[in-house]
Amino acid sequence: MVALSENVALAERAPVARRNPSPVGDRLFRGAAFASALLVLLVLAGILASIAYGGWPAFREFGPGFLVSSAWNVGREQYGALVAIIGTLVSALLALVIGVPISLGIAIYLTQLCPGWARRPVAMTIELLAAVPSIIYGMWGLFVFAPLFARFVQIPVSNVVEGMPIVGTLFYAQVPSGVGVLTAGIILAIMIVPFVASITRDMLDQIPTVLRESAYGIGCTTWEVVRHVLVPQASVSIIGAVMLGLGRALGETMAVTFVIGNANRLSASIFDPGSTIASRIANEFNEADGMQLHALMALGCILFVVTFIVLIIARLLVRRAKVA
Repeated sequence: MVALSENVALAERAPVARRNPSPVGDRLFRGAAFASALLVLLVLAGILASIAYGGWPAFREFGPGFLVSSAWNVGREQYGALVAIIGTLVSALLALVIGVPISLGIAIYLTQLCPGWARRPVAMTIELLAAVPSIIYGMWGLFVFAPLFARFVQIPVSNVVEGMPIVGTLFYAQVPSGVGVLTAGIILAIMIVPFVASITRDMLDQIPTVLRESAYGIGCTTWEVVRHVLVPQASVSIIGAVMLGLGRALGETMAVTFVIGNANRLSASIFDPGSTIASRIANEFNEADGMQLHALMALGCILFVVTFIVLIIARLLVRRAKVA
């Protein structure tokens, strides 16, 4: 027994043999990691440079007026980006206004109110929407949603608000066909809901249970727990989820092309057809040539800049939320 104890003590005091790391393997690993990061930057810079190079003749020809002009005449070679820019921003804003409250409601229901037996099926159904191709959303929006929207929303609402100040301008459809900026915003809202809801749900699940139980213990209602505990704790992640949805809405092409109407005109009514940067590029790029092609490349460059600005705003909002 004494000999066994001495052997154990010697084994504990014996230094553990440690292999020296291979300098070659470490260098290869560092080089591969650096090359991966550098590759992303090079690809991003190459995309931006190629788009800017292709759009430069349009910027040089039309100058700053390209950003504020609503003209788009292929025959006369007069091009402007204002209609597409406004259509892109308005449709994405409508998608956020409609989709974000629904997404937050879904996330809160799944984490706070949903019965245990229904939580997994509901969550899987929401996540399944993210796997649906955008062209399916566009076809469904054009052939199913748009006729119903025209019949039960556009026509009745237009009959009610016709002649009213402000409201009659925003919600009056000159040709109630079902397609338009609001229709595109609704389809985009359906498309961004899975992303925002899934990320928000995951972040709400990560909040320590003791915080919720403490709030319930002092008599808070479910609404008060959500309002004063869950949302402040997950505010940074919620902002990130919303910005991710906004990026998806800004760059969506096929679904918007089907349902926005693709009309190159400015209208104060969200029921009227419009156009976005992505939909205009998708419609005309295949047959574009000369200055028209350069104008489309310039539109792509503008969309890139808009997305970059959105990313900067998201970073600032996240930083402000962390400080608060």
